[in-house]
Amino acid sequence: MSLEPAQDPALIVNARIASFDPAAATPYGVLDGADAIAIRHGRIAWLGNGARVPDAAWMNEAGRPGRCIDAQGAWVMPGLVDCHTHLVYAGTRAREFEMRLNGASYEDIARAGGGIVSTVRATRAAGEAGLVEQALPRLRALLREGVTTVEIKSGYGLDGDTELAMLRAARTLGDRLPVTVRTTFLGAHALPPEYAGRADDYIDFVCTRVLPEAARLGLADAVDVFHESIGFDAAQSERVYRAAAALGLPVKVHAEQLNLCGAAALGARYRALSADHLEHLDEAGARAMAAAGTVAVLLPGAFYFLRDTRVPPVDLLRRHGVPIAVATDCNPGTSPFTSLLLMLNMACTLFRLTPAEALNGVTHAAARALGLQEQVGSVTVGKWADLVFWQVPELAELCYSHGMHTPARILRRGHESLF
Repeated sequence: MSLEPAQDPALIVNARIASFDPAAATPYGVLDGADAIAIRHGRIAWLGNGARVPDAAWMNEAGRPGRCIDAQGAWVMPGLVDCHTHLVYAGTRAREFEMRLNGASYEDIARAGGGIVSTVRATRAAGEAGLVEQALPRLRALLREGVTTVEIKSGYGLDGDTELAMLRAARTLGDRLPVTVRTTFLGAHALPPEYAGRADDYIDFVCTRVLPEAARLGLADAVDVFHESIGFDAAQSERVYRAAAALGLPVKVHAEQLNLCGAAALGARYRALSADHLEHLDEAGARAMAAAGTVAVLLPGAFYFLRDTRVPPVDLLRRHGVPIAVATDCNPGTSPFTSLLLMLNMACTLFRLTPAEALNGVTHAAARALGLQEQVGSVTVGKWADLVFWQVPELAELCYSHGMHTPARILRRGHESLF
């Protein structure tokens, strides 16, 4: 994939604009009467009726018009945002998948060297260049569906060198492909074998050694914790949050996936950007998230793959006005998926989101979950011109059927992405 050199400025005409601007009063943020978008210096400079485009919006310094892009009646909406992925890792867990379906227990798989330990082992052995090469096909699959911003977590190294290598690999992916990559340090993902029985010592290592180095090198945009009964407890999670706050880094949290442990409320105390999974969220947690502005990130791929039966409390989130995002959770163990469009369908069918909610969940709400709502996530003057063109009769089609839809065009910062 490459970027076509853009003639600046540019004007998109004959478009149906779904802005996903929360200030718009229409479903999908549809801008009635607007069918044109002007782009200058990679940002949206003007929106309105193509018959009344101000010259200043798309004339260059020499007084000549920029390039014109005929949308041919396509829906033009923000580039998609996948706000929760673990796509930098090595190896595969397909054999474990097969073993489970043939009756093997979790203990059987663990004794055979499987589980997260197998991914840690493969990731540590891959090297930074190997991690980049293995992640590229996964990232390309997301981009082919219109993703222009993606979050990538560490968390399969669980040692200093590999955690930093994962974050560097994520930065390299953002340099190699036309996508904005936000990195999240997830050193507190699981307890590595060498720290068995010494969780507090491992949290000390994460907070005093690895996280400060990741911050010093500018490799982490946020910090995450797997706060669960099989992960880290409240006291350990809070130590990570305090370390992140001391370094000026925002936090996120894997919360309430397996049981209710107060993870969402604790994250909200530290104004977490997002709390993710949330199948067991309670009213107190939802209320705390709403007060803190914390986004709920729903991960239907993991729900589906684990054959879970407890649905996240979507009505509770709606009632408290908690923004709802949707993401792939791309990872080798519980959500080996690289299709955000598939997640749209799953979010609607499994969690009963409306198509408008689901699409907002991969645009504006997802941008909020990364702290990027002022830059991407809606078609709004001043934001980056990350735009996706869809030749579909109505936007609900993107949630309704899967395998049918490929963007007619993708712009990132006004440049056309070529595949």
